[in-house]
Amino acid sequence: MASMRDIKHRKESIQSTEQITKAMKLVSTVKLQKSRAKAEESKPYYDLMYDTICSMLRKSGSIEHKYLKAGDSKKKAVIAITSNRGLAGGYNNNIVKLVTGTEGLTPENTVIYAIGRKGKDSFVRKGYAIAEDYSEVINEPIYRDAADVTAELLDAFGQNQIGEIYLAYTSFKNTVTHIPTLKKLLPVEAGKDSEKTDLVLMNYEPNEDQVLDSIIPKYMSSLIYGALLEAVASENGARMTAMDSATNNAEEMIEELGLAYNRARQGSITQELTEIIAGANAIS
Repeated sequence: MASMRDIKHRKESIQSTEQITKAMKLVSTVKLQKSRAKAEESKPYYDLMYDTICSMLRKSGSIEHKYLKAGDSKKKAVIAITSNRGLAGGYNNNIVKLVTGTEGLTPENTVIYAIGRKGKDSFVRKGYAIAEDYSEVINEPIYRDAADVTAELLDAFGQNQIGEIYLAYTSFKNTVTHIPTLKKLLPVEAGKDSEKTDLVLMNYEPNEDQVLDSIIPKYMSSLIYGALLEAVASENGARMTAMDSATNNAEEMIEELGLAYNRARQGSITQELTEIIAGANAIS
């Protein structure tokens, strides 16, 4: 059985940890409120952007364009959005599992464009090549960052360094529900039309190539920026939940150690009394 001193030291250590987890929970809660507002306000726009592009392509008939077909390269690029810090439960590991568990995205044919040091380090350990590291972007995402990432990826796509582009991020549903999501950005796919009626073909002015050359990069930048906003909200939600769970566990351990300390103290007092009585009896 542990001594009273050991129990006391362990209890004090856990109390110190509890103070840290409480503070981190409060900080994450404040950050979550701000990031959640941004993500929820922006999500309808990015969802509509995605649906609009798909609708355009469904109504365009057969168009030959570089962004609508896979490149000659067999390499696939994945923009993996994680965090720069840990203590967020399974938030970072879920993205790594999503990518590594997806058929066709192997270390041999996949390069990672990492946004977040935690994910980057995990992919390196699993043998994936890191093409670019944009970890600082996740600290305070702005649209310009998403546009810069898009420009570099499209340049690599145009030079046939990569043939497909995917986006892996955590979709924010609510405070406790965050969904690891993988989207294919290039080549752009029209998807399926839910309506059975004949589609009216889309007219392009001045021509299909110029319109798609202009709109596809904006479409990609919008989806990446929206994913960054949702990822930040998900990260703060996951960290708040993890710190709340850690605080509750610490409180339970402190209560158990308090009981153990009281039992040890009571046992020590009983032993001292027994020794005193035994000594008094021996003297008498």
